[in-house]
Amino acid sequence: MSGLLTWILIFVIALVLVPVCVLMVQVLCALLPRRSVTPPGILRRPPLAVLIPAHNESLVIDATLKTVLPQLVNGDRLVVIADNCSDDTAHIAEANGAEVVERDDAFRQGKGYALDFGIRYLERDPAELVVIVDADCEVTPGSIDRIARTSASIGRPVQALYLMKSPKSAGTLAPIAEFAWIVKNRVRPMGFLRLGLPCQLMGTGMAIPWTAIRDARLASGHIVEDMKMGVDFARAGIPPLFCPEALVVSYFPASEEGTRSQRMRWEHGHLAMIVSEVPQLIWQSITGTGSGLLALALDMCVPPLALLLLIVLVLFGLSTVLALVNLSTAPLAMASVELLMLFSALILAWVRFGSESVSLSGLLGAIPYMLGKVSIYLKFVVRRQVEWVRSKRDGR
Repeated sequence: MSGLLTWILIFVIALVLVPVCVLMVQVLCALLPRRSVTPPGILRRPPLAVLIPAHNESLVIDATLKTVLPQLVNGDRLVVIADNCSDDTAHIAEANGAEVVERDDAFRQGKGYALDFGIRYLERDPAELVVIVDADCEVTPGSIDRIARTSASIGRPVQALYLMKSPKSAGTLAPIAEFAWIVKNRVRPMGFLRLGLPCQLMGTGMAIPWTAIRDARLASGHIVEDMKMGVDFARAGIPPLFCPEALVVSYFPASEEGTRSQRMRWEHGHLAMIVSEVPQLIWQSITGTGSGLLALALDMCVPPLALLLLIVLVLFGLSTVLALVNLSTAPLAMASVELLMLFSALILAWVRFGSESVSLSGLLGAIPYMLGKVSIYLKFVVRRQVEWVRSKRDGR
């Protein structure tokens, strides 16, 4: 029995070593000298349509539109999909000069349905490129031009750097969440970019050729529709490319309810994608039925940082107990190396990319942050979130 326990533990540690190694490689490659991803000599910017899906976003959409409109040129369009709105989102968008299409469907709810509605609207007069921006984002100057030119030059979807900031009223653990986001959306895709590998789509700041998005399967209530869309594009041979020179910024909800709802949707969706998509992607990469599928599978198998750290710590603890009762030291040696690799990757990422968001002493908040998310992971097992739910904004 002791031998069986040892081998089971070794197997699990080896399995978890895969995402730890992927994370380590991504962090190390992200530290390499930076280079532009826009091919030289690309002067033409095709006409584009900016799509903004918006569900009751009257508090934030005005600010978003004011960052988008100055970046548009003659021939561009700005389309806001007022999706099942009960506020004045549509009126605010129209007042800013946007085209507004309203969608009312109480049974088919979710961002995917709104995007599909917008694409069907654009079919009457399609643009060469579609840029998707969430209604609560600030698009930094020049970002739309950058991703548009890059996408037009390579004929693939292009993802801008998408960062989330902590509002001033956020709690003490907010900087940890901000750092985790930096690792996920900046460090890891930057590392794969250095290797010439694709990235996941992040839901906003995306430039997509019309020929690709017109046939995309968007009409669903999938809770991580962006990740699913990126996988579908990779299967079609046009995996997304990361463009860190373009930047889109949003803010975490200030309320605990909004933050928890947002995290549960993202993390349950990510874990569900690991279960449903990673095995298929690995098989399809072997059979050669897509481009960049193995890279996306490896990237996707890295779970949320809090969960990965929790799993590695638990495995280290179990291995220690096993060694103390003189059953075997092999699992402890493997778990120690694994824990050292994970800590090293996170420290390197913090030194280079995260020190402005969270102080060294603030990193201690990772422990309560991690423990506070245990219930989210348990609910994935016993009561998984499968429906798209909009996170509550401040003041609502």
